[in-house]
Amino acid sequence: MELNEAREKFIEAWGAFGSAWGINRSMAQVHALLLISHEPLCTEDVMEQLNISRGNANMNLRALIDWSLIRRVLKAGERKEFFEAEKDVWKIATHITRERKKRELEPLVRLLQELEDVPGTSAEAKGFRRMTHDLHDLTTRLDTLLEHSTRRDVQWFVKAATTLLK
Repeated sequence: MELNEAREKFIEAWGAFGSAWGINRSMAQVHALLLISHEPLCTEDVMEQLNISRGNANMNLRALIDWSLIRRVLKAGERKEFFEAEKDVWKIATHITRERKKRELEPLVRLLQELEDVPGTSAEAKGFRRMTHDLHDLTTRLDTLLEHSTRRDVQWFVKAATTLLK
């Protein structure tokens, strides 16, 4: 397989994989392009290589900056903004985990805590409170685990994961 074909396959696969993170396909494809680019790219480069509009490119570049997955780069003598991706895979995983935790898990933890206080003495109400309590307990533990894993180094994460998998 030639390099160009491999690059295209990677960008397409990363775009599909991005859906599992809860981000749109275009955002994941912009990220993939910057991940595999040897040099920082400007908005026009992104537009041309992915065949997307300026608005789509700008929106997704801003979102990737918000997720701390890419950063702006200044080039001497250039007026354009350039962008490069974080290349450390552990940092990428940490940034994605933090964002998903903030956007998905933390709101769920808050909601489940609120739902534990539903009044009633019926079996249905008691069952509802028990289920929301158990789910709150699980999501709180996951939240704590993710919080620790994103604040520690790689060795801590590998050791914790190995312990869990035994």
